[in-house]
Amino acid sequence: MTNGDDRKQSNPDPHQIDAVIAKLKKLGSKKIRDGMARYGIPSDHAFGIAVGTLQKLAKELGRNHQLAAALWDSGWYEARMLAAYVDDPDEVTPAQMEGWCKDFDSWAICDTVCFALFDRTPHAWKKVESWSKRREELVKRAAFALLWGLTVHDKQAGDERFLQGLELVKRAANDERHFVKKAVDMALRAIGKRNPRLNAAAVVMAQDLSNSPDATAKWLGKHALRELTSASVTRRLDPTKRSKARKMA
Repeated sequence: MTNGDDRKQSNPDPHQIDAVIAKLKKLGSKKIRDGMARYGIPSDHAFGIAVGTLQKLAKELGRNHQLAAALWDSGWYEARMLAAYVDDPDEVTPAQMEGWCKDFDSWAICDTVCFALFDRTPHAWKKVESWSKRREELVKRAAFALLWGLTVHDKQAGDERFLQGLELVKRAANDERHFVKKAVDMALRAIGKRNPRLNAAAVVMAQDLSNSPDATAKWLGKHALRELTSASVTRRLDPTKRSKARKMA
């Protein structure tokens, strides 16, 4: 293992892969593994390692696309989490995204891969659109986890992309499946916290959903509306108050 931070590494040899897996086994904790079930995370192929420990290890390893692929193929939960942190977004292909997405077996691996890797790739927006139309629960969740991540990490995207994202939220608002519903909720709220214009659009949508006869859409609208119209969000998005805060600083 090398201390490379974000520097790209050469292709890993089998010894490096074996060394990483061995280190993961050593870092494993039965206590953490036993607790995974409480969060709906399968533990039958896991070592039991805290996310912070995996992130630290990822920094030591540095970016390495080939190592990430090998870690993912190992099937171990923490190896796949680590793969999301060490892979190079510029080398990720649409085919890889499809393959990994089909392997998602928990909300935790889905969200980590989307937040730490997929939302930094040039293919992210296309996958939001295509995955939002899919029936598989965790694939559809990935669409909205990805959209959620893009609200934070895509600094260059214009409002129109996120307004289109709101239309996808509206389309999925009656999906009552837990993992989809939660991701749609987070995407709606995240879009509404990006800037004042998007907040206004998200509030209108949340109001419409809160009046829906569909129970899931109603819950989604009311839940989002509480946060998007809260004093803390309103204050943070108010340009005059942000200007005053900068002057005071």
